[in-house]
Amino acid sequence: FTAVGGGTGFIGTALTQLLKARGHEVTLVSRKPGPGRITWDELATSGLPPCDAAVNLAGENILNPLRRWNETFQKEVLSSRLETTQILAKAITKAPQPPKAWVLVTGVAYYQPSPTAEYDEDSPGGDFDFFSNLVTKWETAARLPEESTRQVVVRSGVVLGRGGGAIGQMLLPFRLGLGGPIGSGHQFFPWIHIRDLTGILAHALEASHVQGVLNGVAPAPTTTNAEFAKALGTALGRPAFIPLPNMVVQAVFGQERAIMLLEGQKVVPRRTLATGYQYSFPELEAALKEVVA
Repeated sequence: FTAVGGGTGFIGTALTQLLKARGHEVTLVSRKPGPGRITWDELATSGLPPCDAAVNLAGENILNPLRRWNETFQKEVLSSRLETTQILAKAITKAPQPPKAWVLVTGVAYYQPSPTAEYDEDSPGGDFDFFSNLVTKWETAARLPEESTRQVVVRSGVVLGRGGGAIGQMLLPFRLGLGGPIGSGHQFFPWIHIRDLTGILAHALEASHVQGVLNGVAPAPTTTNAEFAKALGTALGRPAFIPLPNMVVQAVFGQERAIMLLEGQKVVPRRTLATGYQYSFPELEAALKEVVA
């Protein structure tokens, strides 16, 4: 029996399907009430229903191009992650029979963008800009005082999957033959296929030896943004050489948010592989083929 916070989004929907296929019963924690759901308010007031595991995927989409990057939106981005995580962590702590596992999905924005550094789960980070600080606060909010529940944090890269995530916004220009690298294209682009992110989450929930931080990125040789654009163009049978200039990205997303697209980190899933997780899509070409099929 698993409680999934933010389970109605792109990742949550895919995770719920996978868990149900693996024999889990799933209760969603969401803003709207409904069958098989509890609301965040109910969770805060009446506590966690008896469950074996809890996952939090809640959070406002940071790269929503329709939202201006101002103080109001920044507060929403922060609070949508921190408050939901705090509510769940508090409910777990108070539960008469706490769940065996508690899994939080954060992001590789924890690691400082760099053209040369390589980061694994033990690398330092979390303290140089809005997003890295956000990840630190978010992971801190999830920490439980006692050891009765196994805790796992999955720092996810860009999630590639059909019908949502980052790829949804990218496909149109690429399908029109107007796609290409973002900015210089030299920046690293840590990615993961949705089936592997949900696979890592299910593995973290089910395997009692998994704990601590796991990097939710593909184990493929590191991809740059230009290589990613080229592979996406190839998968769609379209050219992909029209770069999106820095200035345009900054104009649409605002300077602080643009960093997520214009700069990247080289992230390796050392601990994820060490736990015995087997990737379905370790290579970019196959991952993109499945996404655009």
